[in-house]
Amino acid sequence: MQFENKVAVITGAGGVLCSAFAKELAKHGAKVALLDLNEEAAEQVAVSIRENGGTAKAYRANVLDRSCLEELHARILKELGACDILINGAGGNHPRCTTQHETYEEGDELTEEYKTFFNLQKEDFDFVFQLNLMGALLPTQVFAPDMLHRNGSIINVSSMNAIRPLTKIPAYSGAKAAVSNFTQWLAVHFASAGIRVNAIAPGFFVTKQNQALLFREDGTPTPRTDKILRATPMGRFGKPEELLGTLRFLCDEEASGFVTGTIIPVDGGFSAYSGV
Repeated sequence: MQFENKVAVITGAGGVLCSAFAKELAKHGAKVALLDLNEEAAEQVAVSIRENGGTAKAYRANVLDRSCLEELHARILKELGACDILINGAGGNHPRCTTQHETYEEGDELTEEYKTFFNLQKEDFDFVFQLNLMGALLPTQVFAPDMLHRNGSIINVSSMNAIRPLTKIPAYSGAKAAVSNFTQWLAVHFASAGIRVNAIAPGFFVTKQNQALLFREDGTPTPRTDKILRATPMGRFGKPEELLGTLRFLCDEEASGFVTGTIIPVDGGFSAYSGV
């Protein structure tokens, strides 16, 4: 039981990737607190974990509300114990911050009929940036004190967008670049305090949030999917379970005790490929 007696707090735990993280840590002995704005989705994951002999509790959480997080912190301390592992997985894009075209097309600056760079709304851009960056900062402020001088591990979820910005999603790309930078800043800040801070940068995985960008309603791939797979040397999307080895490595103080400040791509070679 690699993480027996450890408490893992995971935000965005109702999603495809973070639910896999939660199940994996629970399988290896961790007590898991599943935080998600969609409490029903988090509870479904918690039920699955408990049915398989693990310990898990679901909590409705708004990662942009510090008072909510502080209340949950008190509950988790009482019900599960002090946090040893924090995974900041809450985040994502929003359709209102997705442009219709990949590059500028004549007339984009004049139209209101579809989403372009010129008619992106500040409040929508702010929402995506807040969700991804502040959604990592605020939980860290609340839960990191539990980990001081206790060999804690914080794992942020970055993205390929942080390495190479993708077309159509400028807010998400910028926000994930900020998450990677913030990961490195935190790693330096906590280096002498017994907390390691790293990030996983997934390549292309099919999730609820990107399903509509990758597949049509009839299930056939979109042109964007074709472009992604041509740019991924392994020629396919990743599977959630292919993130779990990296997760276990970064959580394990024996395996990665001298690893901090890293952003590890798990991307089928996407970040290494020049296209030629």
